[in-house]
Amino acid sequence: MQARSVLAALALCAGTAFAQDYPNKAVTVVVPWPAGGPSDIAARPIAKGLTDQLGKPFVIDNRGGASGNIGSAIVAKQQPADGYTLLVTSSSPIVINPSLYKAMPFDSLKDLLPITNVLRVPLVLAVNPSVPAKNLKELLAYIKSQGGKFNYASSGSGTPQHLTSELFKTVAKLDMVHVPYKGSAPALTDVIAGHVPMMFDSTIAIVPQLKAGKLRPIAVTGAKRSPQLPDVPTFAESGVALESYAWYGMFARAGTPKPIIDKLNAEARKAMKSPEFQNVLKDTGSEDVGDTPENFTKFVQAETTKWAKVVKDSGATAD
Repeated sequence: MQARSVLAALALCAGTAFAQDYPNKAVTVVVPWPAGGPSDIAARPIAKGLTDQLGKPFVIDNRGGASGNIGSAIVAKQQPADGYTLLVTSSSPIVINPSLYKAMPFDSLKDLLPITNVLRVPLVLAVNPSVPAKNLKELLAYIKSQGGKFNYASSGSGTPQHLTSELFKTVAKLDMVHVPYKGSAPALTDVIAGHVPMMFDSTIAIVPQLKAGKLRPIAVTGAKRSPQLPDVPTFAESGVALESYAWYGMFARAGTPKPIIDKLNAEARKAMKSPEFQNVLKDTGSEDVGDTPENFTKFVQAETTKWAKVVKDSGATAD
């Protein structure tokens, strides 16, 4: 027992010393999505802030594919647990894909360590202007009057947009037909054209269409109204208990020394106060939700449980 305590103390001392010297070379920040996407937009100002604050380059490496699984697996399974390869990603490969894919290349709860939540983006429920509903109450009545023939679009099966729609179906007791697309842009195009009457999408993608009058907003999924859409009520305000976000976080491989995780957490949260990152929040209607590794871990666990139920109830699959 005493020997074990001594070994633990030595490991802690070694980790602390390692953290004091960290980083002593360039750090790779894997974004498992294409350049220019929401995860990339969130990661770049943080990487710049970490570079400026810690004096070594934090270099973005975009590794898209398989709904974020390919790039995430690089961090979770293929690189040392030393803090020199990090992950910044949306929620999909962390809390949705484990239930959506029959075979995953990594276990997000066991193979990755949460560092900090980065930001979260509320979704907006919007309809084509031809839909005879100006608010959520009217929309619910209209959908129910269609006898199961009402369609809704999404940016793809298993995406937060799709699963938020399925959550909406459950809590509001609706019968709707899912029409999946390969991305947000083609889905928005068809909803604007009137081929599909409704969809959920993040404020990042949909606000320009709403402000142009091409779509009508019904409600936002956040706990509070979006600053970009101050006249659009939340679901809670409209009488439906639904809250959902597309969120983004930073992770390291499991086994990375805790002093390094704590140092990255403190420095990343500092970088999130930079003008560059604050501009991202403002431009996208996002919320800054930097948190401790411990709280973020609890959040990830709760989100995994939440979306596993939605995936099961919806029958969604990616295989």
